[in-house]
Amino acid sequence: MQDLQPLRRALLSVSDKTGLVEFAQALAARGIALVSTGGTAAALRAAGLAVTDVAELTGFPEMMDGRVKTLHPAVHGGLLALRDDAGHVAAMQAHGIAPIDLLVVNLYPFEATVAAGAGYDACVENIDIGGPAMVRAAAKNHAHVSVLVDTEDYAALLDELDRFDGQVSSAFRRRQAQIAYARTAAYDAAVSTWLAEAIGETTPRRRVFAGTLAQPLRYGENPHQDAAFYGDGSGGGLAGATQLQGKALSYNNINDTDAAFELVSEFAASEGPACAIIKHANPCGVARGATLQEAYRRAFDCDRVSAFGGIVALNAPLDGVTAEAIAEIFTEVVIAPGADADAQAVFAARKNLRLLVAPGLADPSRAGLALRQVGGGFLVQTRDNGMPAEVKVVTQRAPSDAELADLRFAWTVAKHVKSNAIVYVRDGATVGIGAGQMSRVDSTRIAAHKADDMARALGLPDSPARGSAVASDAFFPFPDGLLAAAEAGATAIIQPGGAMRDDEVIAAADAAGLAMVFTGMRHFRH
Repeated sequence: MQDLQPLRRALLSVSDKTGLVEFAQALAARGIALVSTGGTAAALRAAGLAVTDVAELTGFPEMMDGRVKTLHPAVHGGLLALRDDAGHVAAMQAHGIAPIDLLVVNLYPFEATVAAGAGYDACVENIDIGGPAMVRAAAKNHAHVSVLVDTEDYAALLDELDRFDGQVSSAFRRRQAQIAYARTAAYDAAVSTWLAEAIGETTPRRRVFAGTLAQPLRYGENPHQDAAFYGDGSGGGLAGATQLQGKALSYNNINDTDAAFELVSEFAASEGPACAIIKHANPCGVARGATLQEAYRRAFDCDRVSAFGGIVALNAPLDGVTAEAIAEIFTEVVIAPGADADAQAVFAARKNLRLLVAPGLADPSRAGLALRQVGGGFLVQTRDNGMPAEVKVVTQRAPSDAELADLRFAWTVAKHVKSNAIVYVRDGATVGIGAGQMSRVDSTRIAAHKADDMARALGLPDSPARGSAVASDAFFPFPDGLLAAAEAGATAIIQPGGAMRDDEVIAAADAAGLAMVFTGMRHFRH
């Protein structure tokens, strides 16, 4: 049973006028009377449409710079009245209230105003009051009223009217009510989040998050899990990228590609080409190079086995030569801030490879929140965008300039490795990465083992960990982890410091002839 409701009268009040005139013309052509406000009414009249001003319904003009225009019983009574309730119908007749069967509202552009960097007062003026009130009223009364808050639903309503001879089904009205409440919830979330930031409230009593569907996904991490990808409206990072070719991204593709792009974005293109290869959200190779192709080759050499089926992220536009190198093995996703025609031609023959281009690199220093769901709630924290400006030399030997450059490179990579994280770097490229172990010593040994594997794969006479710099995402609680790195051939260490046995660890470094620096900052990534 469709529970059809006729559509005879519509109220339109929109800030985004995309498709407005054509939609209103289609409504008028179906005999639907139009009621409108302010700029919306002016746009419709300019198109030759007959429109009744809301002021004619209410008997009051728009006032206070448009702040007050629809907050009136003539509007809300027309939206909220139950058509099948005799008392409601009598009240409408007694007070001269006509029913409103369709509400079309998109709200003041508050989010866009904030994103544009407007001042406090300008943001406040772009908080819509009457719009959300009408939307919520119409959505509550979806048994009788249809509500549209997105321009992309205009065509769907017209199809509905054609299908049911000028009427709207209950299934459509319920769907639109859900969309409407989600929109007002997201709008209020944006306002409350902005206001909390504006007043410096870091732990507001209530925290609300909202997103807009960017892409339905076939499944989540595993086939039995439902999933979807939502954008937060910022348009940045992975959400701002465009897919040029390949199958639809999966949940795991998106998660891993985000990890890869965030990591490679740490390396400014102005400082030279860089590449990061990710597998299961952990880097298996990161490197700089004189060319993009060289950066890829060096990153790939770190762990050729793990790179198979991985995600490749580049900090400069992809060229044909680099694309040919990447195409030598199976790769799930490649993301870069651009791709030239030669690169696209190389990948065109590999239909399963997803190629994404971003408008630019992500900003590693940007503010924002990171959240994780736990049983019964959420953990919320600011993004880990910290990097120490200076490091403290704590050993008798200070690192050389070359060692210091590798230490900083290793520290940057360690920020993106699951804890416990150990990263060996030599000459601007990772040569061994140990990730996600319960023991820091195990991570150190695994990273050294990876370096040994690299030596065998490349036919090197010795492990590339010899002469390397090592980063630890958190302090060494005992000397054993540091000594394992020294045994593997490392000559310099970077770590946060702050352990109870720092003196013992420093003494062990001095005895081994290591240079060691403290950052005073850790980079746990669980």
